[in-house]
Amino acid sequence: MPRVPSDDEGVASVRVSLARSGGTRRPCVRIPDDDELSGRVESGSCESLEVAAGDVVRVVIDREERHAPVTADSAGRLIRGAFDNRRLARETGEGENRLVAWLDANGREPGDSVVLDVVVPGELYGLRIPGERVVYEATRGPPSSLSDIARDLDG
Repeated sequence: MPRVPSDDEGVASVRVSLARSGGTRRPCVRIPDDDELSGRVESGSCESLEVAAGDVVRVVIDREERHAPVTADSAGRLIRGAFDNRRLARETGEGENRLVAWLDANGREPGDSVVLDVVVPGELYGLRIPGERVVYEATRGPPSSLSDIARDLDG
């Protein structure tokens, strides 16, 4: 597996803000629209995050790969949680929300920012505290056709 550091030229680092969404008091990650990216990219190049509401993407938090459902509200796309596997990510309210635990452990709350690293666009992202350096295992998920079949079988 290729190892890729967060400061590699092939990794786009995007500063994202934390927000509250809906009635929950928990912070979530606000994903900027593609037309807002140019002012937020700190390193690398990125024209699109290649993620849409309804997607479940892999997100590395504290060197652990998690699965995060991408949702949307009236202000745009959000990541409200990161879970141990794809099934838990799809079943809202199931399993421990590793994103919230990580944000709490790092004293992050709405209004603060974190860095979203685009490791494999549309598949693998990383979250880290600004100024930290992380090394990712840049693996690709199964081909979309296999993912679609698995999703259809899961219901």
